[in-house]
Amino acid sequence: MSALRILVPVKRVIDYAIKPRINKAQTGVETAGVKHSLNPFDELSIEEAVRLRERKGPLSVDNILALSAGGPKCADTLRTAMAMGADRAFHIDVAEGNDGPEPLTVAKMLKGVVEKENINLVLLGKQAIDGDQGQTGQMLAGLLGWPQATQASKVDVKDGEGTVEVVHEVDGGTETLKAKLPMVITTDLRLNEPRYASLPNIMKAKKKPLEKKTLADFGVENQRRLKTLQVTEPPPRQGGGKVEDVGSLVSKLKELGAL
Repeated sequence: MSALRILVPVKRVIDYAIKPRINKAQTGVETAGVKHSLNPFDELSIEEAVRLRERKGPLSVDNILALSAGGPKCADTLRTAMAMGADRAFHIDVAEGNDGPEPLTVAKMLKGVVEKENINLVLLGKQAIDGDQGQTGQMLAGLLGWPQATQASKVDVKDGEGTVEVVHEVDGGTETLKAKLPMVITTDLRLNEPRYASLPNIMKAKKKPLEKKTLADFGVENQRRLKTLQVTEPPPRQGGGKVEDVGSLVSKLKELGAL
């Protein structure tokens, strides 16, 4: 294996600093007129792909392809990814918002991209902060028959044969996994700290190739398997109370059925 050809799927989501509101139809969160940005976990993926190039390890990075599926505004998200260091981008034109493609549809689409673009490493966020489903990476690995490492906090290419070592957190510590490329890696928050796109790189990103595609280009239909019946806000939290001592605390917990 001579070089890494990396695919980084990214998603345009409601900005993490915004408090979501349920829409009037109670079919999902309100997206109209709300600030959107690049999914934070996908920022980690872009950053790690760029760092793999900068480390000049056993395998050079031949190409970093960013991809996003959604409406016209996804182009802005892809330009951000290219300003951070991606070489080119695919915009898959599909309906956005609460009717966006389901994880399995996205995984099938990514499989088509991997095969057509001869990708040997997929780096993607462990989840999108809107749906929080955390399924796409695992589904993609299953469809491709590739090894996977989820929730990575460290990624290290060990040799020119494509051996990759991935560290991720588990209950009570960390676990180290080793696999051979090609593979799928999902990223977690401790992996790195994404860089800010500089003004010169933002200007350069405008000249990088951004191709518009459709699901049909990869032999995929936007099939709906799930139907959202209703979305409601959680009930307001009740006020707390004070107790005088440990005995009173135990009695109160028993009274509430917590013990």
